[in-house]
Amino acid sequence: MHTQAQILQALRIETNGVPIYVQLREQLLRAMGARLLTPGDQMPTMRQVAVALKVDLNTVRHAYDDLERLGALTLIRGRGSFVAEPPPAMEGAAHEAETENLARQTLAAAAALGVDPVALSQRIAALAAEKEKTS
Repeated sequence: MHTQAQILQALRIETNGVPIYVQLREQLLRAMGARLLTPGDQMPTMRQVAVALKVDLNTVRHAYDDLERLGALTLIRGRGSFVAEPPPAMEGAAHEAETENLARQTLAAAAALGVDPVALSQRIAALAAEKEKTS
């Protein structure tokens, strides 16, 4: 687990045409995927993030709201935002449908960024193999 200050220091906003809330959302998702943020960890407040990055509070709110919709964050009014527990593993048709949906979304995002889908799939396979070794 990283402290809120460490998370704030790690966040970066690039001037690459990608909306700021998307950059923020993706950086936080990567931190969760890398287990730098673990279930139950309290997130920096939206105001802390906005001040640290010198961005509008509504931009940060947009990113946090997206993360809540994705199920990655739990927002508790008056207490803060917390990394959510991962959902139980899906099975059967629901698993297949969600896998298909996620694959299509990922390919669309890659195409929008000019990333080769074959190179992306190879990288995903390599990351999955690394994760298997450490699990």
